[in-house]
Amino acid sequence: MAEPVVRIPDAKVVLSTASVYPESTATAFEVAARLGYDGVEVMVWTDPVSQDIEALRRLSDYHRMPVHAVHAPCLLITQRVWSTDPWVKLQRAKAAAEKLGASTVVVHPPFRWQRQYARDFVRGIWRMADETDVRFAVENMYPWRYRDREMLAYAPDWDVTKDDYRHFTIDLSHTATSRTDTMAMVDRMGDRLGHVHLADGRGSAKDEHLVPGRGDQPCAELLERLARTGFDGHVVIEVNTRRAMSAAEREADLAEALAFTRLHLASATRIP
Repeated sequence: MAEPVVRIPDAKVVLSTASVYPESTATAFEVAARLGYDGVEVMVWTDPVSQDIEALRRLSDYHRMPVHAVHAPCLLITQRVWSTDPWVKLQRAKAAAEKLGASTVVVHPPFRWQRQYARDFVRGIWRMADETDVRFAVENMYPWRYRDREMLAYAPDWDVTKDDYRHFTIDLSHTATSRTDTMAMVDRMGDRLGHVHLADGRGSAKDEHLVPGRGDQPCAELLERLARTGFDGHVVIEVNTRRAMSAAEREADLAEALAFTRLHLASATRIP
């Protein structure tokens, strides 16, 4: 029998700019280039540079780090970034992606208190997806928990596979927090899985975003499946390094995450 042939999919391994917080968006481009990532996903948030398309273009050109995805400002702390109107936020995210050459906009389902937005969300995402080649990849979330109480904060649902979207983002820290069977969710997403936020978790009520391999999520198993199936989306390292004691410690975590991902994002196939 012949030796196994290692097949590596076309998927890019990308660094989320959120992974260097509390450092800046500009620092994320520099770190991604130094460590050998294939590009960045820009988290649009309170850092003014993350909101400035021309500044992002200059950083991308200077560091030779393409922007592969734009994460729309959907967090609680970004409710006033790029407008208070959530549809305007998505239009601006789409425009940023088109101008920066990014293929994907990541979007969260609405908060339940955004009632009109939530009612129109599924239809509106389809309508926007029909207007562009940019993928709108809707991300799985989780119920909020406090002690023994659970609050459903997202609508139509934190489990985005319950609704009909053209593309999904799977986030493995969120599957840990929601205590979801990750691979079953991936199965439900099927060929509509277009984007991966790779992180780990232990099932805490907190959204942990651990370095892959430090929790109990099937990070390696998912990557190996993506390799076998020829996944051509992006695998984005979105981890929490805010407790790092130094820039060197933060970079070591991000280098470890990159090495883990490249190791497992390959499939050994035996050729007769």
